[in-house]
Amino acid sequence: MSKSGLGNAFKRIADFIGKDVKAQNESKKLIVVIRLILISVIIYFSINGLFCIPKWNLIAILFYGVFFAVFAGLFAISYFCKSLVTLWMFNAGMIVWICSIVHFYGWNIGVQHFIMVLLVLYFFSSYKQYAGKVLYAVFLCALRIILFYIYHYKESLWPLSSVQENALQIINTITIFWCISVIAFIFSNDSQEFESKLVEYNSQLEKQANTDALTGLYNRRKALEYVRHLMDNQTGYMGFSLCICDIDFFKKVNDEYGHDFGDEVLKSISRILMEEMDERNFVARWGGEEFLLLFPECNGDDAFIKLEDIRRRIKEMKIRKDDVEIGVTMTFGLAEYDFNNDLTAILKEADEKLYQGKEQGRDKIIF
Repeated sequence: MSKSGLGNAFKRIADFIGKDVKAQNESKKLIVVIRLILISVIIYFSINGLFCIPKWNLIAILFYGVFFAVFAGLFAISYFCKSLVTLWMFNAGMIVWICSIVHFYGWNIGVQHFIMVLLVLYFFSSYKQYAGKVLYAVFLCALRIILFYIYHYKESLWPLSSVQENALQIINTITIFWCISVIAFIFSNDSQEFESKLVEYNSQLEKQANTDALTGLYNRRKALEYVRHLMDNQTGYMGFSLCICDIDFFKKVNDEYGHDFGDEVLKSISRILMEEMDERNFVARWGGEEFLLLFPECNGDDAFIKLEDIRRRIKEMKIRKDDVEIGVTMTFGLAEYDFNNDLTAILKEADEKLYQGKEQGRDKIIF
């Protein structure tokens, strides 16, 4: 068979297993899990029978045949019954199977561990129902303990050789691990995907809460949070420098060229600020045409040098939109945190120096 033919065959099988039940408001995921477990159990019965049936005992053959037919029938009716009905019939069938096989072949082949499959399946398949989960867990635990005390030291009705017992231990272990893995993978996959989307969504919400929509810079809220963080975590001798800057005659730009052009000016200046402020520094839109720049572990003299580069680059920039081209300048008020000022004081100092620069002709840095 070609690869495409094999792929089509697998697709048809997957579509058949994943077919919805006819009942409305049913969980497709649950019924798919049940069908996969039923297929696994049917295959398991076939392999198990090859190792278990002693000398082709007719009673044993009938025993396996009945359970094979029961679970094959459950698979067939899963397309017509409600998911929970199929689930409980599967649980009932498996409990009868576990008790019967332990009764006939003894405790040592490990079939009692299928109880864990039933527990995991029920916990994943039912939403809330906490009391029901607890009661079912208690019931399964009690069943296992009872089976242990009755059959742990009791001779089996159909004795097996040590080779057969070891083979069945391996078959049971593989099947149980496979069933639990299928259940956990399918039910937890969506949960993990949902959790990942929730984390991403929360991250987006946090970013939106801290970011100015027009410029992509941090907003005033985030800037205040960051300044407080710097003030609360100063451990060395070096403080930080803070600058509030403003676009000169920005109202005139809006009045003459329109707010769309004003937005273009804000975005162009923001790009320069992001490019000039390295990862150690911080830049935010403070409000309107004002920006706040932070220089952690940087004194005022060093920050002044950096601001001069920014001021010069902005002055040399030309902003174009349609047929209009203009240049703008900015005025900067720079203050240095000396471990004595509080948040209000340092912001006020930077703001006062900004207005001094405006009174002195703009396009300059006041420190």
